[in-house]
Amino acid sequence: MAPFRKRWLLSILLLYLLTDCFAAAGPPARPLRPECCMPCNEKICSVNIHCTWDQGPDPHIPTEYILHWKPTDSAEEEQPTSSNSSSRVIDREHFFYHEELHVWVEAKNQHGSVYSEESVFNISDIIKPPPPTITLRLEPLEIEWRSFCSDLHLSMGTCEVRNRIETDDVWLKHEGGFLHTNIIDSPLPGTVYEFQVRCACSIGLMSNWSTIHRIRSAEKAPLGELNVWTYCGSSPASFDCALSWKKLPLSHARGVIVGYEVRLYYNNGTATLVNVSTAEPRGQLFCSDVQCHLPASLKDVSSVSVSAFNARGATVPSHLIMPTPAKNENEHALNLKMNEENLTVSWDQPRSHTLNEYVVQYKQVGCPPGQGFDWVKVDSSQETVFFKGHFKKYTPYQVSLFSLSHDKNVRHLSSVIGYSLEGTPSSVPLFKVSSIAATQVTLFWECVPLSMQNGQIRYYQLGTDEQNVYNVSASSQCENRTFELKHLRPGQEYKVWIRAVTGAGSGANTIARFSTRKQHDHYVYLIPALLASLVLVIICILILLCCFRAKNKVCQHVALCLCEKVPDPSNSQIFRHMKHQINDPLAWICLPMYEQHPTISVLEVVKIQSNLKKTSDVDEITWTAARDGCSYKDCQDEQKERDRTDHGCEREEYSKMVDSDEEGDREDDQDDCSSSSNKEQFTSGYEMHFMPTALELQNV
Repeated sequence: MAPFRKRWLLSILLLYLLTDCFAAAGPPARPLRPECCMPCNEKICSVNIHCTWDQGPDPHIPTEYILHWKPTDSAEEEQPTSSNSSSRVIDREHFFYHEELHVWVEAKNQHGSVYSEESVFNISDIIKPPPPTITLRLEPLEIEWRSFCSDLHLSMGTCEVRNRIETDDVWLKHEGGFLHTNIIDSPLPGTVYEFQVRCACSIGLMSNWSTIHRIRSAEKAPLGELNVWTYCGSSPASFDCALSWKKLPLSHARGVIVGYEVRLYYNNGTATLVNVSTAEPRGQLFCSDVQCHLPASLKDVSSVSVSAFNARGATVPSHLIMPTPAKNENEHALNLKMNEENLTVSWDQPRSHTLNEYVVQYKQVGCPPGQGFDWVKVDSSQETVFFKGHFKKYTPYQVSLFSLSHDKNVRHLSSVIGYSLEGTPSSVPLFKVSSIAATQVTLFWECVPLSMQNGQIRYYQLGTDEQNVYNVSASSQCENRTFELKHLRPGQEYKVWIRAVTGAGSGANTIARFSTRKQHDHYVYLIPALLASLVLVIICILILLCCFRAKNKVCQHVALCLCEKVPDPSNSQIFRHMKHQINDPLAWICLPMYEQHPTISVLEVVKIQSNLKKTSDVDEITWTAARDGCSYKDCQDEQKERDRTDHGCEREEYSKMVDSDEEGDREDDQDDCSSSSNKEQFTSGYEMHFMPTALELQNV
């Protein structure tokens, strides 16, 4: 294979050399007709004739150029002079003054010779004066010159003047005639003009053009408004934007723009004034040939205004409200036609009477603010814009469409990513297994960054081999994705790969390896789940038992405060019950409940029989309470407490609060208590404090 390739390269080289040789074979190219003159300086003219000519394309073969001349009235040619250059001098001794000469050029090489056309002239007509000197005046913008014809003892001839704006390529010519001045009518203010003049004497040729002279016209205040716009990154919703504006054209600048005045209006109602100079930006302003960029952040800024100023005044401030996303964002689909030199953007026109203009912008992704960025504002009736520039291949450009209303409100309508030429994408940066089961796994990957996609990613390909390949659609936004790979074998080792695909092809593979779980591995997770469920059931049963127990112990205490002395609550069965709950380890689970309709004591009036002992003329009345709901044991405990007193049922000052439930079981011992009270001439402590006396009842 290698010898064949060498022979192929040698044949190509030989063919090139033969083609070059055949193309160069033959006589040289025909030179142009020579131009001859007798040049002068400010004081004197040359006595020799200087001739020049254009020899045409550069010959590949050495060529000799021969200058021929002869007088018109002579048949014999003067001795020619040869040269390898494109100029030659005819010395004074080879011609006579005031005679007519014929001059031509011969080009000669080894393959032949060729002649130029003849140039015929009178020797007195080829005197060439030097260019005139120039003087410029500002107001009015005037140019004045001086010729050297008088210094050469010749009369003054005609002159020609031409001028142009410094940035233009085309000269504007003016016939100066015999005058020595020229005035520019209505020059553009603050604009640099360039001038050249050439003159001829009464005889001879026109001089060469003078050197270029420059002058700036008088300045005036600038006109119009700046074309202001913002770039807000990948989404206007971020409100972290950068401010840009296009420079004024010369016709509007009308002088040197020395700075810009920027006002920033914030959402909280405050405003900031920023003055930046074009002479010394000091990092505050960056300007290219057509636009300027303010690197300050516009976060929390609601609107801006920018004006340009020169030494004579400033423009009208140009206001711009920061863009906001539209409700129907991305409804107006953008169509791009893009190559390395041109970008054409078209869209569907919405119907709105408030719409004034469209703004279409493009931004090279990844470029610093103010670079790789341009925009254009068009009328609302237009649906297509055209950009001309250098669009790099494999590089993403974000193209956005905005609407600008009559009240200067800006809304973002749509954005797309475009490429002048697509390439294959980079590999996926992160690819891993997020969860593993016996027969399936969940795969996770990060999308390829926009700066490394090299084209519009259409989908991602995943597979375990070349036969089992899955296509997963790619999102327009760079989002992380997952995919479930099913129908795998338990306990098997696998190698899975992923790659991104663009219009130019697929990128490199990113590989991940894993092993599926064995079939019985799921019992490892089942046992803890069952144990947790069992513990939960036991806790629920305990709570229910506790609540049921508390419901059966419901009591309610009814106390009547009929005197200044208050019973001691520490002896109450209700508080004993609460103390019992505090000591009960399960008492915190539920609170005690009291019955809705407690048993109330019923008072019964009983007169003492005649056979009982009387202590006074007034029949003594005893009070008994019939109650239900208290146990017999509680009554016995209370009876024992009474027996400890000095006088049987007679007690000291009452110090025990008795609940309604505690007295229910005392009915069995009521006869004993009554007989005991008959023996004593005073009532118990409870009756003294809380029951009405017999005298009070008789007075009722």
